[in-house]
Amino acid sequence: LKVTEEKFVLHTLAGCTEYKSLLDVVVNAFYAEDGRYCLIPERNLYLVICYLATFQLEELGFQRFSRIVKSLDTAKMQKFLRFFFNNLHLNTWIKDEWSHFYDSLYVKENLIDPLLRWQPKVQQLIEQLTNKLNNCATTVKASKVTQPKEFNLTVPKPRAIPPPLPEHLPVLEKRRPVPPSTYKPPKEIKQLEEIKEKNFQKASVSHTASAKVVGLIPAGATHELDLMILAGPFKLRIFCENSGQAARLFETKLFLENLNIDNIPIKLNTAAILREGALYQRKMEEELKRVENLEQGFGDPSEFLEWQKQMRGKDLEEQLAEIECRRLQGKLSHEEAVLARQNVIQENKKKADLLREEKAELMHQHAEKRLQEQKEMKELAEQVMEGHKNVKQVKTKLQEYKQQIAQQVSEESGELLRQALKEEEEKAKKRYELIQQIRALESIPGIRHKFVDLTETGGHGLFCEMSIVELRERLALLKEAQKAAEEEKRDQIIHEKQAKEQLILEKLDQISQFRAELGRAAALKQEEKKLKSQSGERPMKDERILNLQRKIVEKKMERKKQAGLL
Repeated sequence: LKVTEEKFVLHTLAGCTEYKSLLDVVVNAFYAEDGRYCLIPERNLYLVICYLATFQLEELGFQRFSRIVKSLDTAKMQKFLRFFFNNLHLNTWIKDEWSHFYDSLYVKENLIDPLLRWQPKVQQLIEQLTNKLNNCATTVKASKVTQPKEFNLTVPKPRAIPPPLPEHLPVLEKRRPVPPSTYKPPKEIKQLEEIKEKNFQKASVSHTASAKVVGLIPAGATHELDLMILAGPFKLRIFCENSGQAARLFETKLFLENLNIDNIPIKLNTAAILREGALYQRKMEEELKRVENLEQGFGDPSEFLEWQKQMRGKDLEEQLAEIECRRLQGKLSHEEAVLARQNVIQENKKKADLLREEKAELMHQHAEKRLQEQKEMKELAEQVMEGHKNVKQVKTKLQEYKQQIAQQVSEESGELLRQALKEEEEKAKKRYELIQQIRALESIPGIRHKFVDLTETGGHGLFCEMSIVELRERLALLKEAQKAAEEEKRDQIIHEKQAKEQLILEKLDQISQFRAELGRAAALKQEEKKLKSQSGERPMKDERILNLQRKIVEKKMERKKQAGLL
């Protein structure tokens, strides 16, 4: 750029940054109303035009200003100038918004009145731009009509004459049709389903009839009892409790024993049998140990267990109170954090104002620095131009020096080549003599046939050497020993299997006995539980919880007051 243009650009940039708050008011309103469909990257364009029209129109003159406007997009400039130089806009909201930043008297005399004086000429410029847009809209270029052209297709080759068809064509044999049984399920599945339905109906009818005879359930609950009986004794017990038949639980148990539901055979694997047997064995040992302790004079641990239960309840209440305290403390810390955040926002606003002032000063200093750097660059360019004049003399001297060095290098390289050739000739002679010696050794005939003795060793000098005959004998002995070990292992496995089967049978007998005893004990225990009444006191709230709740209410009130002030 020229010096005058450069000064104008820098002055415009500094003014846009200095009066950015005033310019943003107009440009933001333009984007909100008339410029809703304008692009965001064009924002700086409108800022510059607004600055030139407000602060530089007197210095520039209207002709230069109109030249700048006409060099830009006509539609955009026409829309923005019509919005900005509107008499109603200038006297109402633009004046009020700019009065927030500067004194109202200064805004009226130095900003609004000059714009109103230039309004008639700017209105003429807007009309010129409007006429230009209308002329551009009327002139439409005539579109060219597409002329069709023939395709440049290749000429097809003549087709070959097909060979004659045979007189008798071979006919394939007809395939067998697919049998209809492939798409039908087998008869056995249908028969099994019918048998299952019949057995289910017979069982439900017999169970409901017997229950009505005994008088355990009302007549309206027969369908539910059918389902519960088939589901098992546990669900039948739950059904009796829910329907208010707890008083007749013992009669229901006798009815189940008569139905032999507990004695239904269930197939168990070995692991399940051993696991259940170990469980019952452990329970029996614990019961025997308790009886021995009672015989020796030890007290009944029920009182200790009751005390332990109470202490655990107290510990649980304390833990719940501690958890509630922690929750309330977290809530209190949250309220304090919100208050601290509001204070930080106020401090940040103050810091932002200071940073804006510092930024304006830095921009001014940066513009001055750029001017100084450009002056230094011009001086440096002048020095470089003077240095180019002495380059030719230096080039001639450098070329002569390179020629001298090239002659010396060519002489030295010739001597080195001669020495390398001599060394290569000597190496080739030595290689040729060595090849002749190897060929002479290969031409001597050697013994090719070798006799093998299976009783001799390899002769490698190792302690574990043996002949092939000895190796075969040792392998035969190892095979015999392996067969004997396998037979012994097989006998041992059979004996272990028989012992394991005997153990499983004994465990099954023990399990059946334990199940019967546990069923009786469970029925008695259930009756005892029904007789006991459960009573619990409502836990009192801790003083710490009440204090924390009161503090949280106070912090909330303080936060709401602070938010109202903000």
